[in-house]
Amino acid sequence: MFKSLHLKHLHSLRKAVLRPPSPTRPMLWLIEKDGVRAVLKDFSTTGFWFRNLAGRFLIWRESRAYRRLENLEGVPRLYRVMDGVALVLEEIPGTSLADLKEGMVLPEDFFAACQRLVFRFHARGIAHCDLKRAPNIILGSDERPYIVDWAAAILESEFRFFPLNRIYRRFCLDDELAIIKLKLKHCPDAVTEEEKGRFEYRSGPEKSIRAIRDRLRKLLKRIA
Repeated sequence: MFKSLHLKHLHSLRKAVLRPPSPTRPMLWLIEKDGVRAVLKDFSTTGFWFRNLAGRFLIWRESRAYRRLENLEGVPRLYRVMDGVALVLEEIPGTSLADLKEGMVLPEDFFAACQRLVFRFHARGIAHCDLKRAPNIILGSDERPYIVDWAAAILESEFRFFPLNRIYRRFCLDDELAIIKLKLKHCPDAVTEEEKGRFEYRSGPEKSIRAIRDRLRKLLKRIA
């Protein structure tokens, strides 16, 4: 569908700006071709040096994450990498958890499905690392969860040696705790005592790992 296109061909396909660019953040476009809609994550609108150094690197990393997650239900499909500086991704019709009405309660089944999705992508050796941001989880029009924006994701293979493997496991745990945090907000009556205990527990060694993780997360967010 989008395989033969280049950025210079997209002017007529652009339907809306989903997010304007900044000097270090890509523009998000909604595009459509032959009735198929997609999201274009476009670093070509950033400055020359950032686009060709950081932008290309980030596109390569995120596209690698999507390829690792290919055919995993609940993750948008990667249609293609475009000119090395943009991703064309499946549009997920629905509403991000950040855009839900204040006080809106979601069914317990939604969070059970979120947890299963997290376990499945962890089984493929990848951690999302940014699930605490509500915009990254979408309540689909089919009422299923979808997880988007894999720019900060890390692979288990990159963190396989000690002590990095401990940090990777901490990121995986953070993915799981992020779902509990959202469940506390949108379905509090369904949160179990075991989940509350997991969410609140902090051991001494864990605090040290969390401190290292927080510094790494800030770096990932800064460049993503």
